[in-house]
Amino acid sequence: MLAGELYNSSDPELKELLSRSRRLCEEYNRTPGDDKERQKSILDALLGGHGVHVHIEPRVWFDYGFNTTVGENFYCNHDCVFLDCNKIVFGDNVLIGPQCGFYAAAHPTDPAVRKSGLEFAKPITVGNNVWFGGGVKVLPGVTIGENCVIGAGAVVTHSIPADSIAVGNPAKVIKKV
Repeated sequence: MLAGELYNSSDPELKELLSRSRRLCEEYNRTPGDDKERQKSILDALLGGHGVHVHIEPRVWFDYGFNTTVGENFYCNHDCVFLDCNKIVFGDNVLIGPQCGFYAAAHPTDPAVRKSGLEFAKPITVGNNVWFGGGVKVLPGVTIGENCVIGAGAVVTHSIPADSIAVGNPAKVIKKV
């Protein structure tokens, strides 16, 4: 899965890991916002690593959790989804608007292969000092350089170089920061 190769998404071990993450996400989403100690404890169990100053608003969903790492001063607004069937890595000082999705998972375009239940995943990497407007979707294999702004509603289908502002569907760089 982490090699970006086709894998069986119905594998019992993967299904158990998905269930574990779902339970932790449900617990996190039910935890009162003022119970920072409990939220941190759940994030410690869920994520692959995180900085000290991390705030993730509920409702949030991770496929596995441990494939996602977030840096220092990370903020994620409500209703975000992380399909982390491969690594999703965020640098420091990242701001994520509401209803964003980071989709490392993908399905084959060949219908016979897709019907077999095989899928694949490619990593997503986000540099330092990046801001995602609300409703942004980031697709498998994308790298977003440092100091970028990704405008609300953008669908990021390819990598974005550092110091860029990108908008649209598919996202295109409209200017340098």
